Amino acid sequence: MTDKMNNGTESDGLVFVTGGTGKTGRRIVELLEEKGVPVRIGSRSARPPFEWDNPKGWNDCLEGVNSIYVSYSPDLAIPGAKESISTLLDLAQRSGVERVVLLSGRGESEAQACEELVRNSGLEWTVVRASWFNQNFSEGAFTEMVLSGQITLPAGEAQEPFVDVDDIAEVAVAALTEVGHDGEVYEVTGPRLMSFDEVASDLSKATGREIEYADIPHEAFVEHVKGSGAPKDVVWLMDYLFSTVLDGRNSVLADGVERALGRPPRDFSEYAHNTAASGVWETSG
Repeated sequence: MTDKMNNGTESDGLVFVTGGTGKTGRRIVELLEEKGVPVRIGSRSARPPFEWDNPKGWNDCLEGVNSIYVSYSPDLAIPGAKESISTLLDLAQRSGVERVVLLSGRGESEAQACEELVRNSGLEWTVVRASWFNQNFSEGAFTEMVLSGQITLPAGEAQEPFVDVDDIAEVAVAALTEVGHDGEVYEVTGPRLMSFDEVASDLSKATGREIEYADIPHEAFVEHVKGSGAPKDVVWLMDYLFSTVLDGRNSVLADGVERALGRPPRDFSEYAHNTAASGVWETSG
């Protein structure tokens, strides 16, 4: 069994973290362990294994679990996500789970349909509705662009209030372990709206290298993603995000981090400085 416990024994407070090795999940696991909260990691490599496309194994994963953090990969907008979330919530309710925290996305009708499932699940619930992650530029799809010195995306002059994944993790852990968060929708963003030109400028300052933003046609971007060998669902998601979500609907700040944690969110410049210091963006040239 791969549960990570403070004292090696299960307790009524066992938290199951889906996507437990991903951007938000691994940070949540670390924070819960620091608090001495028993954790079960949900991933293909865990025992018992958790896979979104194999519900037959979910009962074992939910045994003895008190709370669940739900992060659907790669995104709640993907076709089939709603059905998977519905099945997991039904099993959780029958298994005696008491609380669910859902990672959701801003401006996505499909994600909000999944939020509605959580509201009607019969469980205590909290929704963490996040803007785009800072860490997409260091742990995700845009990392290679930063390393190459050119962020090539079909985003035009769109502005996005990028949020730090560490803030998301802290909000989720508060909702999983503290009273007072039941029934809350925490819409979490960073403290400022940023164009991709401004992102490139902050990254240039942090790395000491010239990093530019180049706006490219949407069709050319999608063809490039296809040519990179990305899975079909990732190609679909990139097409969807850049053709719909960046249309201005999310160009507004929200106060979810402050409401949940009592402090302002981290700024992108802080993230860029700390990440540059870690060596992630160092090049050999």
